[in-house]
Amino acid sequence: MFMSRITTYTLALVAAVLVIPPSLLADTTPSLRVQIEDTVINLDLQQLDALPQTEFTTTTIWTDDEVHFSGVTLHDLLEHIEASGTQVKLTAVNDYASTLSIQDVTPHAPLIATRLDGETMSVREKGPFWVIYPFDSGAEYRTEINFTRSVWQLVSMTILDE
Repeated sequence: MFMSRITTYTLALVAAVLVIPPSLLADTTPSLRVQIEDTVINLDLQQLDALPQTEFTTTTIWTDDEVHFSGVTLHDLLEHIEASGTQVKLTAVNDYASTLSIQDVTPHAPLIATRLDGETMSVREKGPFWVIYPFDSGAEYRTEINFTRSVWQLVSMTILDE
């Protein structure tokens, strides 16, 4: 009787493990969702890495020491997707959002960082993507507005025409 209970519980456990919801089997490769009007583009890490890459080392108010960021500039990304709006809304995994004028985007900043100190970033490490400025490169980057635009855990961008 005791063995049959163990066998029954074991079989139930195995059955529960084998019946995995499809949502858990989905690809967990990080991607950046970009929406332009009714069009949605999902860019994975490999696609972002195929774009021109920029890197810099800077201190931030969120890290203890100097850190090295690398990735694609927002300027190059917008050019690649041929965005023609006036604003970009940046949204994090927790729904924090910041909007910036496309006029404020330069060829050098901000950066959509795909790596921190050469490594991809988990959500716990402010990834998978982090909008960041080269704060140590000049006072124009160390502004309150740029701090609010430095969206970590970036998951989506919406190109607005307002």
